[in-house]
Amino acid sequence: MLHELLLALLGYTGDLIIDEREQHESLGIALSPDAPISEVCTFKLAPDISFIEPSERDVIERIITLGFYYRELDRFATKSRNLSWIRSASVSPLSQTSELIKGKKENQSVYRRAIANGIVEVLSVYRSAVLQIEQLLLSDSVPILATVTQGLNKFFVLLPPLYELILEIERERICGGRLLTLLHKRCHCGVPELQTCIQRLLWHGHQVMYNQLASWMVYGILNDQHGEFFITSQEDRDTEHDSSHPDMLEKFARMSTNDASLTDWHLGFHISLDVLPEYIPMRVAESILFAGKAVRVLRNPSPAFRFHDAAYHQHKPRGAQRIQRFGERFSFQKEPSLDTKIGEELLPQMEADKIEAMLKDLKESSEFHKRSFECAVDSIRAIAASHLWQLVVVRADLNGHLRALKDYFLLAKGDFFQSFLEESRQMMRLPPRQSTAEADLMVPFQLAAIKTIGDEDKYFPRVSLRMPSFGISVKSSQVELPKAKAYSEGDSSALSDTSDMSLDGWDGIALEYSIDWPLQLFFTQEVLSKYRRIFQYLLRLKRTQMELEKSWASVMHQDHTDFAKLRNDRMNCSISLQRRQRFRPMWRIREHMAFLIRNLQFYIQVDVIESQWNVLQTHIQDSRDFTELVGFHQEYLSALISQSFLDIGSVSRILDSIMKLCLQFCWNIENQESSTNTVELDHITEEFNKKSNSLYTILRSSRLAGSQRAPFLRRFLLRLNFNSFFEATARGVLNVVRPRPTLPVLH
Repeated sequence: MLHELLLALLGYTGDLIIDEREQHESLGIALSPDAPISEVCTFKLAPDISFIEPSERDVIERIITLGFYYRELDRFATKSRNLSWIRSASVSPLSQTSELIKGKKENQSVYRRAIANGIVEVLSVYRSAVLQIEQLLLSDSVPILATVTQGLNKFFVLLPPLYELILEIERERICGGRLLTLLHKRCHCGVPELQTCIQRLLWHGHQVMYNQLASWMVYGILNDQHGEFFITSQEDRDTEHDSSHPDMLEKFARMSTNDASLTDWHLGFHISLDVLPEYIPMRVAESILFAGKAVRVLRNPSPAFRFHDAAYHQHKPRGAQRIQRFGERFSFQKEPSLDTKIGEELLPQMEADKIEAMLKDLKESSEFHKRSFECAVDSIRAIAASHLWQLVVVRADLNGHLRALKDYFLLAKGDFFQSFLEESRQMMRLPPRQSTAEADLMVPFQLAAIKTIGDEDKYFPRVSLRMPSFGISVKSSQVELPKAKAYSEGDSSALSDTSDMSLDGWDGIALEYSIDWPLQLFFTQEVLSKYRRIFQYLLRLKRTQMELEKSWASVMHQDHTDFAKLRNDRMNCSISLQRRQRFRPMWRIREHMAFLIRNLQFYIQVDVIESQWNVLQTHIQDSRDFTELVGFHQEYLSALISQSFLDIGSVSRILDSIMKLCLQFCWNIENQESSTNTVELDHITEEFNKKSNSLYTILRSSRLAGSQRAPFLRRFLLRLNFNSFFEATARGVLNVVRPRPTLPVLH
């Protein structure tokens, strides 16, 4: 009887202790490992046993539940540790495919396998206890049931919770990070023995996670066959969703190494919140994601970057080459390839070993300490960010490209754009042609470059002009200079083609900037689109300011001509005086327009761009972290946009209207020779006064002038209102009081 009981404690039933599930399902045949886990205990004493007392029956039935728990835990461990679906040499490819499909259907999990290894450890302790009880029973002259109860009493605390754990895992199909979360929650209990046991299971699960972290953060390789790691690949997810489309594989095959690395950085990997353990904060997960992506970039430089470094090594000074040949003569080891050298330079092996040592220390710890884990991840992230900073800032000359973007996109090279606008002024008086607008613009663009830039600026070849509404961009090197003769000689027949576009069709002029690897990690398309938006705004502002100056010069030239005629022809003196009297209000409103545009331009170029540029330069000098630089640059662009009022719809619309009114005014002023009608000029004057007063009223409001979003706005308002003219005019517009109707007097 006692031997039957001991066998039942190890999951083997017989005649005295039966398994109701086996009796009911398969007439006594043992259950297969693939059978589902039973949700209720099915080990019972045979009902036809009559020689056992009721009290002993209760004790035995309580003890044999441990055998049921042992069997179910053992079946779960056997099923989870089954590796038969992995390909072997003796299996044919057809059967191998079926095994893989079967393995996927069975929801294979590396984390479950690790937990199963921990359960096997617990079960081995249980088996040892049963074996020890058997030895005690054999050594006693009168074996008693109390010996069994005393030896297995501590397992009533362990096996039932473990059984409930695997039951929940099977029922909910829990794996990966969700399994770690479940174990972490079960660790918080009041039973020390059970807590130690669950912590051991969690340790086994963390071994898998640390291996995946080492693969990701040391080598940049995502080792996750079953989608259980919280860092997931976008390519894998797209392949799963679009597996029915064979074009996906062709698309990835056509991608160059450069495009693939950019896709990896921006879109290739993301954090899957479904499998992220709850005890790992999102900030730490983002640091892990960044560190792995940075290591991928450092270990896989683009071919163009390798070629650049190869050219550098080939053009070493003679002394360096002589020393290198001397070392090769007495070296006994083969020199590594150039690609290996570049990879080691970007991420030294010593730093990779340091990262691996940090993860190894975490892996060998018996308990998971959240603070130690976060500190190690932060240290690894700092190492990756520092070397990525070295690559982007030092080796790729980030500051030089930032200065080039400031020169061309933020109009820091004012002489170049002044020359460009002067060369293209007559062309921009006509609507742009849809077929040749970009090519037509490239002629004055190239002429302005020859006059003001020359060959000393190595960044200018990266700049190209573009009309987004018309088509592709035209590089500056694609236009031949002899074409400029047509415009310089005054031949404007090429621009006589009329279109349905408005006179403001040239407002779509944009710049493109060619960026090489690895600067695409810093200058994303979103960043370049912000630069283009600011450039279009500043170019329109400069064009408006130039037109106002040119109109003044034109009017003064005409006035001097009239004055000369007046001295020679005393008969037409009254006509000239009338002309001057008619234009005097126009000159006054032109001065108001120029005053507003000049102050706005000075505010943006000096108070906004230069001040924010100095702040950015300070950050670049003080920081050694790539992610910090990205954040500082985003703050720089956001400050430029917000302090230039481009993100305030009402102010931006008013400024657009003011610039359009100024251009219309300039064109109408120069066309007044053939027309004496001033109605349109009066309408423009009235609209400008309304818009400028509205602009001043909005900008001086406490919401803007008193906030920190535009710290130099008060200076701009002070320059505008230095003599209280704007304030008095705006107050006069706001305080217009209509006369009240008088009531009749009743008698």
